[in-house]
Amino acid sequence: MSEPKSPSNLPRVIDVHTHLFPEAVVVDRRRHLERDAWFGELYAPASTVLLTPGEFLRSMDDAGIERSIVCGWPWRDPGLCREHNDAMAAVAKAHPGRISWLAIVNPAAPGADIELARAVSLGAIGVGELNADAQGFLWEVPATLGATVEAACDLCVPFLLHSSEPVGHHYPGKGTATPAKLLAFFAAYPELRVVAAHWGGGLPFHELMPEIADICRNVVYDTAASTYLYRWDVFPAAEQMIGAGKILFGTDFPLLKQKPFLRKTISSGLSSTSLQSVLADNASAFFNLPPAGSTP
Repeated sequence: MSEPKSPSNLPRVIDVHTHLFPEAVVVDRRRHLERDAWFGELYAPASTVLLTPGEFLRSMDDAGIERSIVCGWPWRDPGLCREHNDAMAAVAKAHPGRISWLAIVNPAAPGADIELARAVSLGAIGVGELNADAQGFLWEVPATLGATVEAACDLCVPFLLHSSEPVGHHYPGKGTATPAKLLAFFAAYPELRVVAAHWGGGLPFHELMPEIADICRNVVYDTAASTYLYRWDVFPAAEQMIGAGKILFGTDFPLLKQKPFLRKTISSGLSSTSLQSVLADNASAFFNLPPAGSTP
């Protein structure tokens, strides 16, 4: 097992939002472009990186990241979801203490709750990155996701879901999971713990409204893809709006490189008392991870 090679003065770091694909996808990208439309939209360019586990771990070591949480890809086909879950279970078993993983299911497909339970039995610590546009469901029709939500709550694992801004520029994979749609889902299942990726599409601002903060009481936000979306002072701005306890460091690696993303986060203007919470402590508590130095 490799150990993170972090400088002694670097805070403990957990990257909660990364992507790693099964070997079959890495070696035969073209076939999978045809099998899944959302994968095709984002990974058709040869410049879009697909990594092996060894390359993934080298990035972590170079950046000084203790642990990465790997999100499943939002495949529409349940068979592809199962293949991805099996592959990530194997990678995490080979690299205990360095890589954790989220199961991927299509929550609107029959049997999603059963596959989620199977994945958790293999070591998954949550489910995600769920994506309504990619997988063909609607957040604003929450009843269709009831069985998967119930399974997640029974298994005590959270959702991590893709979020989109209702304004601003278009980019590949943006989608339409805007705050109003997500709020309909959160209101229907207030007991479900959720990571709203990509700063929740701007939802932290709306938590200044007491009724929205109440709906979002079990919602936290990751910082994935910040470079594509906001100026870096989004970090202290969000800290002021929702508190550092609701912010989880995530990069969206390999879409964005871990080392420069981490450096910019550290210098973003977060208060020194909040930085360790954002970089690791919040993630450790939210995902019930073992203490630093443990290797489950």
